[in-house]
Amino acid sequence: MSTTQPIRNKHLLKQFKNYYMEQEFHPRNYTLILVGLNTALRINDILHLTWDMVYEKGKVKRHIVVTEQKTGKENRIFLNNEVRGVLQEYKEKAGNDGYHNPYLFSSMPDSHVPLSRYQAYRIIRKAAQNIGMEDFISCHSLRKTFGYHAWKQGTPPALLMSIFNHSSYQITRRYLCIDQDDKDEVFSKIKL
Repeated sequence: MSTTQPIRNKHLLKQFKNYYMEQEFHPRNYTLILVGLNTALRINDILHLTWDMVYEKGKVKRHIVVTEQKTGKENRIFLNNEVRGVLQEYKEKAGNDGYHNPYLFSSMPDSHVPLSRYQAYRIIRKAAQNIGMEDFISCHSLRKTFGYHAWKQGTPPALLMSIFNHSSYQITRRYLCIDQDDKDEVFSKIKL
């Protein structure tokens, strides 16, 4: 069985992020991927975001508060400028969708259900496959990609453990999917 991988390569990550804007225009799918890559939320928590959780008086909130379905813990998430911009554009394109469906990522405009995990998986896999990604990419790859790149940019693993609401450092370490290339990079930079 394959293990879900983060998207390590920055060039592929950019292509993956922009697939639903540049290759096959679909604002909902593009926004879903951007939110997943930038919030470190599990896919079920993303799919259950409602318009009211994200917007206030027509504007995107700076923070969203999510009670994680898996852990039951409350998590306060800062929305960076990229995500806030994409969410604002999404609201403008969606029009009054929020009045018909409470969920930000609905399966159909007139239904009162969120996108399913399987539908989200298909959206993510399609983007990955169409840009030639060979790694095992799934919904959880969005969360792992956030962690991997945050770690590569110097975020301490203990802080990532807190962001992910993990119960142990070992879980966070596995999440980061550190491979031989990462180890080699450390050795190549050490000059004693």
